[in-house]
Amino acid sequence: MMAAPKVRGIAAIVAGGLLPLAFAPFGLFPVAFISLALLFWLWLESTPRQALLLGLLFGIGQFGVGVSWVYVAIHTFGHTVVPLAIFLTSLFVLTLALFPALAGYAVARIRALLPNSSSAFQLILVMPLLWGLLEWVRGWILTGFPWLNLGYSQIDSPLRGWAPIVGVYGLNWIVALVAGIALWWWLQRKQTGWLNIPAIVAIALPLGVGQLLAQVEWTSAKGESLSVALVQGNVAQSTKWQIGGLQRRIERYSEMTRPLIGKHQLIVWPENAITQFYHRLDEEFFNPMAESAKAQGSEIVLGVPVLRDDDRYYTSMAVAGDAGRQYHKHHLVPFGEYLPLDSLLRGLIDFFNMPMSDYVSGAAGQSPLKVAGTTAAVTICYEDLFGEEYLSQLPEAEILLNGSNNAWYGDSLAAHQHLEIARMRSLELGRWTLRATTNGITAIINPQGLITKRSPQFEQAVVTGVIQPMQGVTPYIVWGNWLVILLMVAGLGVVVKQARWKA
Repeated sequence: MMAAPKVRGIAAIVAGGLLPLAFAPFGLFPVAFISLALLFWLWLESTPRQALLLGLLFGIGQFGVGVSWVYVAIHTFGHTVVPLAIFLTSLFVLTLALFPALAGYAVARIRALLPNSSSAFQLILVMPLLWGLLEWVRGWILTGFPWLNLGYSQIDSPLRGWAPIVGVYGLNWIVALVAGIALWWWLQRKQTGWLNIPAIVAIALPLGVGQLLAQVEWTSAKGESLSVALVQGNVAQSTKWQIGGLQRRIERYSEMTRPLIGKHQLIVWPENAITQFYHRLDEEFFNPMAESAKAQGSEIVLGVPVLRDDDRYYTSMAVAGDAGRQYHKHHLVPFGEYLPLDSLLRGLIDFFNMPMSDYVSGAAGQSPLKVAGTTAAVTICYEDLFGEEYLSQLPEAEILLNGSNNAWYGDSLAAHQHLEIARMRSLELGRWTLRATTNGITAIINPQGLITKRSPQFEQAVVTGVIQPMQGVTPYIVWGNWLVILLMVAGLGVVVKQARWKA
């Protein structure tokens, strides 16, 4: 028997609020199964309207806790007054919460069309499929926001071995499937007892196979190893556009880099380490620094805005001293790097009027960056949330390189969650990742998704190490997200066909 509506609502929001514990920095990955199983249980006997509300409350808990750092960006660094910052953050959370709400509504609608369907049918087929598909939709609609995708929570779990095959969306589906099976096992305990062999096997199989797959090396070494250094300047975000701030940045990064030249083949600065257009500093700063580095066997890649001929500009990662080797960010952040409905919204809120808040998107399918004798698949900050952003540069690219600015989010969950996402990209693609950030967490990640070295947050730091360029492909590189999407769509097609036949 189901609990009273108010109790169920509280349970939904608590279950969602606990879900971020499955992600970094907490890493309690079993919470993902427990949290989702509780939501599935609440959906089991709900009407469409009830299921929609329960999913919405779950999403409010999940995103209200898990992406609360958006408030820091809007209020602390965007200088938006508290009431308006709370309103905008709440609106963002409610928008994200619509996806579990829609999943719940669809679950209940299908059950209404199939009133005699078993709990096993709902928990093992319908709910995981709808959850997985709506999470994928969340990852691309309106440019996408796949943050807190359940797959990321499994980076250190036995399921991690599936990532190079099915990617994070496949892991998300597997988590939902295991949660559904576990709940079905619990619900059947009075009839079958705890020794329910089919349920035990169905849970153990993906976990066990995942553990075995984690031992597989999908890619192999190519050429010589590479000595690298990642520079974390820790220049305050509040000084980014101040008069004199540019000179302080130049001095900080120059001073930290000089001892590295000649000792490391590749030196990386983070996104927008220098807040002036590349061409305005090339003769007086970039070219002399690059010539000195090249003479000693080093190359420097740095984050810098690049101005186009039409006075629009990119956020870019560039090889110092060579304007022909640049990567321009393709997947921009709405409301942060460009403003949708610009003519209507520009001027309304200070957060929308920050300097350089109107970037243009770089071309899709850019080639890997050739640097320090290797080829790097480059992403900038938010782009590495999207595994498909790397795929156009693979398998040619031998390493992954990401420049990020997490300073917008202060001392929150954001930097830890973002590092976890970067780890997933290494695991999916079988490459080392170099992740240079403005104020942390800068890290070197191996092809198994494990951190070999990292910086503290909010300190000047240089992370050094030796990495190995890699060659070959993982299954995920071959088929990307499409295999999992097609499988989920095919599964849902079977469900819909049966529902229509019964209708």
